[in-house]
Amino acid sequence: MTNLSVNINKVATLRNARGENTPNVEDVAVACESFGADGITVHPRPDERHIRRADVIALRPLIKTEFNIEGYPSPEFIKLVLMIKPEQVTLVPDAPDAITSNAGWDVAANKEFLTEIVDRFREAGIRTSIFVGTDINNIKEAAATGADRVELYTKPYADMFPNNPEEAVAPFVEASIAAHKAGLGVNAGHDLNLANLKFFRERLPYLNEVSIGHAIISDALYLGLKEAIRQYKNCLQDVK
Repeated sequence: MTNLSVNINKVATLRNARGENTPNVEDVAVACESFGADGITVHPRPDERHIRRADVIALRPLIKTEFNIEGYPSPEFIKLVLMIKPEQVTLVPDAPDAITSNAGWDVAANKEFLTEIVDRFREAGIRTSIFVGTDINNIKEAAATGADRVELYTKPYADMFPNNPEEAVAPFVEASIAAHKAGLGVNAGHDLNLANLKFFRERLPYLNEVSIGHAIISDALYLGLKEAIRQYKNCLQDVK
């Protein structure tokens, strides 16, 4: 079964809108685990507009499943990750002011930089995933950095899915197979939701984990958090 990591950034966004501590991101993280989440993802940004550095520190002892910290590997980010030692770190090429992740790494152009960072995290016992698109050569370059996994950027799939699901998923199937052959685990994330997740899971071989935040929190407004997580987990059940 593919694991579900719940990204709680949007919970922090809601909290920060009032400047107080409701909703409490620590309580939500613990609740997500109790409702069946296989992990918790956070993406602290330099301006702390949602998850804050203090949140990451407070969450570390509370999370009993898998803690995934994603972000651009700035010196400050690297220092935080090495202090927290999450189970997984996901490296994304976001600019500091990016609203959300909107592209994967050009690994060849950043290979020396990424390899050095992967080496540092491996020495600390942290699994490293590199955020990429579906280009096969780029995935092979990611393997050459020594990374453990890639995370496939799935917005192109989500955008095309309503009109042509098979065409939308085809490059991701090829990318997943290529990653597996290169010795990489496969994660995926961005705009996966209840409409498109089951199809993606059924078609994609070797899918270890999906990271979903915006859609789950949005659906929870109507379904409740427990039911939303249950429905997303159902989409990830092994194909019978």
